[in-house]
Amino acid sequence: MTVREQVLFVCTHNISRSYTAEYLFLESAEYDVRSAGTSFAARVPVSEELVSWATRIFVMEQDHADALWERFGELLIEKKIVCLEIPDIYDPLEPALIMVLEERLAPYLTIPPKQDPSPDRA
Repeated sequence: MTVREQVLFVCTHNISRSYTAEYLFLESAEYDVRSAGTSFAARVPVSEELVSWATRIFVMEQDHADALWERFGELLIEKKIVCLEIPDIYDPLEPALIMVLEERLAPYLTIPPKQDPSPDRA
């Protein structure tokens, strides 16, 4: 049984950036992915449980990393946090956001190939 790396993507509201990043890796055999937001009103608020679960954390802006350190500092001592520097200017699953995420994540993670939605024509 292969152990998959546990990756957490974090933005503010978990609606556009981190949600889209999680979506990119749903079919990944290498990574188990989740996403959350630093806002208490986020779709999925970041929690002690999620931070403890993750082996690697990607934040969209430095403010997100600062919020994580402020709230979960002790849990982050052994963890790698990567700031992708992606501003909150995109809609969920927007092609431009997907392109930026793929570019910024490429040095760190193997992005799974896109699934062909068309049926086989054998």
